[in-house]
Amino acid sequence: MDRQRTSPFRAGVSTATFPGTQYRFFCGRIGVLLAFLFIATGSMAQQAATAYPQNYFRNPLDIPIFLAGNFGECRPGHFHSGMDIKTLGKEGQPVHAAADGYISRIKMEPGGFGHALYITHPNGYTTLYAHLNDFAPAMQKYVEKEQYAKKRWDVDLPLSPTQFPVKKGQLIAWSGNTGGSTAPHLHFEIRDTKTEHPLNAELFGLPLTDNIAPVPTEVVLYKGNVYVSKPLFVGLEKYGEVYTAVKTDDSTSPVKSDTITVTSAATGVGIVVNDFMDGSENTLAFHTAKVFMDDQYQSQITLDNIGYDESRYVNAYEDYATKQLRNKTVQLLFQLPGNKLNIFTYLNPYRGRLDLTDKKVHKISILLTDDKENASTIIFYVNPSIIPPKEPESDCTEFTYSKPNVYKSEHVTFSLDERELYDDICFKFRAENAPDKCSDKFHLHFPFVPLHHYFSLKMKPNRIISPDLYTKVAAIYSDGKDESGNATLQTDDGWYEAAVRKFGTYWLAIDTIPPVIASLQRNNSNMAKAKQITFEVKDDMTSVRKYGGYLDGKWICFEQHSDLYFYKFDAHCPAGKHKLVFEAEDENGNKNSFELRFTR
Repeated sequence: MDRQRTSPFRAGVSTATFPGTQYRFFCGRIGVLLAFLFIATGSMAQQAATAYPQNYFRNPLDIPIFLAGNFGECRPGHFHSGMDIKTLGKEGQPVHAAADGYISRIKMEPGGFGHALYITHPNGYTTLYAHLNDFAPAMQKYVEKEQYAKKRWDVDLPLSPTQFPVKKGQLIAWSGNTGGSTAPHLHFEIRDTKTEHPLNAELFGLPLTDNIAPVPTEVVLYKGNVYVSKPLFVGLEKYGEVYTAVKTDDSTSPVKSDTITVTSAATGVGIVVNDFMDGSENTLAFHTAKVFMDDQYQSQITLDNIGYDESRYVNAYEDYATKQLRNKTVQLLFQLPGNKLNIFTYLNPYRGRLDLTDKKVHKISILLTDDKENASTIIFYVNPSIIPPKEPESDCTEFTYSKPNVYKSEHVTFSLDERELYDDICFKFRAENAPDKCSDKFHLHFPFVPLHHYFSLKMKPNRIISPDLYTKVAAIYSDGKDESGNATLQTDDGWYEAAVRKFGTYWLAIDTIPPVIASLQRNNSNMAKAKQITFEVKDDMTSVRKYGGYLDGKWICFEQHSDLYFYKFDAHCPAGKHKLVFEAEDENGNKNSFELRFTR
């Protein structure tokens, strides 16, 4: 490579037009590169977008589509699976069927999608509408009938094609803020009916305006195992439509012009990037990322079809440690060994890492496109400086990602199956004396190393627990910032077992305190003008496992939303004097109740 070359950001700018594009391209080698990138990948993007039926589905709302979130965004423990359509900051927007079909499922849950319904369409797709308030009257009446018949608010109701057929544009519900929602909006998905995989709804030709290309801010380089080596963060600056490496926040590895020195023959690349759309300030996810080395295609990521059974692999796609320690989202353009996501394609045996074994300077180009094919390009150079690997650590236990791993000590034992880890780790364990607890504090590796499934953790207490408290022992977890608890089961040999999903610090504690119930009524006795009765219920150590409301001795339908439990007055509460008893029980069987006498 000629080290006297002109730096990319010093090239001039000209306009080049390709069918269906409105992009400017840089002159000289940058212009040639961008033209090559577009020609090589533009047709593939067009094919992906037109593989789905265009304009078959309508906007499910009566207002223009502005997105608060889109398909493929990294969320805690999952990929975002649909479009979050803004509802003008308020609830109660009419929601319509996106196409002909029938209501095939109605689900009510305290978290997740909240109030949700599904429409199966004759063309092989299913649409989902979530975080709703009420359904259309006939469906709302049916749901309430099923809830009282089952004596539970949270229901999952499959429906036949003849129960609730709908036409395109028919009113089906009103938007809301239920479930895991934190602000009013409509979560809308298009799924493959056969596989039930969510698809990228923006590729179906829905009417939204987006002329803004993805905006990358940093490139992150990894010289080895992401859970062991320290990543190198390199800042980017924009010159025209090219983003070039210019600075770093790691003072030990400065960038000279646009060239980055790397110390690994197989270097992984990650990016910090956000996308935007016209009329919305919310950050969105890109659609494709294509990596080139010396203008030769290397690998690609496409965020399109991700099943719910795959969604937790977001913890392997995102740099989990950087997210936990720095609250920064880095998307890895290479595949960790234990990552089973089917979003990667690559040419070399390094699973998308750059092959720098020839120890030569190479030009790296990353082409980012969004769902409307707006494009941005990152260009930088890497200069390999291979350093011999460090000696392996000796104060830890080697865990292999593709095999079962077992750990046993005097007071802790657990096993991980072959699906748990995304890469090899050297597991570290430490026990800390905790005189005020029922056991030592057990430090299981580090909270910034993710695990995929639940596993059984067994702990032995360091003091005698009386038989009447066997069912009151909880496993407490801390990641260094927050604490949470789970109920345990006592085993025959005196250990206590809990299903857990994270590395971090655990210990045993006694839980005999019932949930605390607080009435949130302005006037507990006179409900003549009230629309609902609301309680706030919190548990100090674990969580609320069961709850129920009984009006004059009969079950009534209380809904849960986080720590709030509320009953909306209906035909089951006529005018007159009433006695309401609300009960709550935590994971360890501690119970509490609240009695409310009122007139309506």
